[in-house]
Amino acid sequence: MDFYTQRQYRGRLKAAIFDWAGTTVDYGCRAPAGAFQELFREHGVEATIAQAREPMGMHKRDHIATMLAMPALSAQWEKAHGAPYTDEDVEALFQKFIPLQLAALPNFVDVIPGVVETVDALRKRGMKIGATTGYNEEMMAMCQKAAAKAGYVPDVTVAVTQVPAGRPAPWMAVKAAMELQVFPFEAIVKVGDTVTDVLEGLNAGMWTIGVTKTGNEVGLSEAEVAALPEVERRARIDSATAKLAQAGAHYVVEGVADILPLLDDIDARLSRGERP
Repeated sequence: MDFYTQRQYRGRLKAAIFDWAGTTVDYGCRAPAGAFQELFREHGVEATIAQAREPMGMHKRDHIATMLAMPALSAQWEKAHGAPYTDEDVEALFQKFIPLQLAALPNFVDVIPGVVETVDALRKRGMKIGATTGYNEEMMAMCQKAAAKAGYVPDVTVAVTQVPAGRPAPWMAVKAAMELQVFPFEAIVKVGDTVTDVLEGLNAGMWTIGVTKTGNEVGLSEAEVAALPEVERRARIDSATAKLAQAGAHYVVEGVADILPLLDDIDARLSRGERP
């Protein structure tokens, strides 16, 4: 054929899909990081906080496997256990991780400042609200219950255990879009604080916004961030910004409360026929 039809969506954003820990709840994404360190410590392996945070956003089983594959940690495992780790070891650790995470979660479910107000503003724009997470359904239920008391209730939440594979695969974002009944995917923005959040959105063909100060890459509570000298605080945020931008995020901000002007910019780009 000499001719073909190319469709272009030129409407406005229809939905936002948010991550949970580090993005909308748990300032600093501290609950999973501490649980991973405790898990490995109980099995003779001392993981640094940086090592525990590096795979953040993945399915927690994949997270454990990624940590064990780190040369420094695999060497510790082999020394402590007399043999290299196996897939059976990964599964056993994952099963032991679940109660550790469930025990820690109640201390880390506060909604991050600005989230409720921003989500209300998105709904006034006519947007639907979805959420995805590397937590399983039981963990997610605990977050949802606490968040609802603070006024944050997404229209749809998808846990990693509800899809064939977790991040960076797009399936949680795709399932959220399906349940929200929103398409095309370029009419959706994915917001999260980890590299795998960004990749989830990109792989789903959505716009992506990375979050720094409240999230995993800075990795501190609100009080800890506030207590930092300005030079160190800016250095940590700048480092997180660079990492998420290098992963392909279309935009990077300090927190969910900062995304509203970006939505106007995305709407303008869509009106010109641009796609993620």
